[in-house]
Amino acid sequence: MCCCGGLALLYLLALGFLQSRALQVEVKDDANKTCIYATLMVNFTVSYETNASEKNMSFTLPNDVTLDKSICGNESVGSLLWLHFGSGHSWSLNFTRNATAYRGSAIKFTYNLSDSNLFPDAKRNGTITTVSNVELPPPVPLNTMYTCNSEDVVIATDVVQRLWGVRLQAFVVNGTLSSNASQCEADAPVTPVVPVSTTYTPTAAPTIDEPITGNYSISSGSLVCLLATMGLQLNVSQTSNKTSWITINIDPSNTYVTGTCDNKTATLRLNSSNRFLSFVFVVRNSNFYLKEVNVSLPSFVNGSAFSDGNGNLSYWETSLGSSYMCHSEQRLQITDAFLLNTFNLRVQPFRVTSGKFSTAQECSLDDDTILIPIIVGAALAGLIVIIVLAYIIGRRKSYAGYQTL
Repeated sequence: MCCCGGLALLYLLALGFLQSRALQVEVKDDANKTCIYATLMVNFTVSYETNASEKNMSFTLPNDVTLDKSICGNESVGSLLWLHFGSGHSWSLNFTRNATAYRGSAIKFTYNLSDSNLFPDAKRNGTITTVSNVELPPPVPLNTMYTCNSEDVVIATDVVQRLWGVRLQAFVVNGTLSSNASQCEADAPVTPVVPVSTTYTPTAAPTIDEPITGNYSISSGSLVCLLATMGLQLNVSQTSNKTSWITINIDPSNTYVTGTCDNKTATLRLNSSNRFLSFVFVVRNSNFYLKEVNVSLPSFVNGSAFSDGNGNLSYWETSLGSSYMCHSEQRLQITDAFLLNTFNLRVQPFRVTSGKFSTAQECSLDDDTILIPIIVGAALAGLIVIIVLAYIIGRRKSYAGYQTL
């Protein structure tokens, strides 16, 4: 056991939105030397009951984080990073080690439903703790920093945790952070695709070619739990006044796919040439819908990074047991600086049977039935015009005949 202290810094944009800067913490030993270092971004989505219905609340770690009861650990004792925040909430990550490597062994999240600021009108009171036995990070050589820009999703009962921008090192030797890094598999580099710069005009088609349609799937065990087919095009603003935009097509052949799904939440994460895009679907009553989209571009313009997202969307709502389909181009405004175009879309994040899409509910853009009254009306109008013209011509001929006589 050690005496622990540290510094926690957190910058966030707004409730439910993607963090643009990471939480940075250091746990120190009795000699005031760093023994655990962590930089990470974490978002929580908690489902809870009210007297009237079920609500989903999304939030991030607040500014005031303490490291009480964190443990440095050694060869025989595990290491523990324990963050406390708000009114009785906490998040912890356990580490274990052997002679050559360390790894994460469990994530524990405790939230307090009595906190009316985070959980208004909660039916229950008191704290609830979820424990997820996950290897986050996976085995990392000792004296090596673990890094992962890609999003990891940890799902427990009524809780979804999303972590990204992670840099971790446990069992730090003599307080000195390592310059060696172990990169997560999802960050593995793929063949880069040069983005095409274009000016985005909402009322005009972009000059870039239509993206290739990709087929994506997520499995839980041996069963497919999420299916998606779509062409994806990112439109990202280069300037604060939104006058200049970068358009990027996602290439399915250079895309690494990960994700998770359960009965209430499903996540699809794409890494395309180190461009990270994630979709979060949730269940609402007897329907599902797209609730959240996040994007992260580590190398954007002139080496700068871009991250943006929105956790309060309501797109593609469809009844459970069905798929949502829209062959037409859809333009989704995620934020003021991030627009997403989809092509040839079909998605089913819940209740996939035999690895195949269920019956599709089509978007209004694909609904040809609205053309029928237009066509019929145009035909009737044309017929009326022909009848009127024929009548006028007939009258003129009759009038000319009378004059000759």
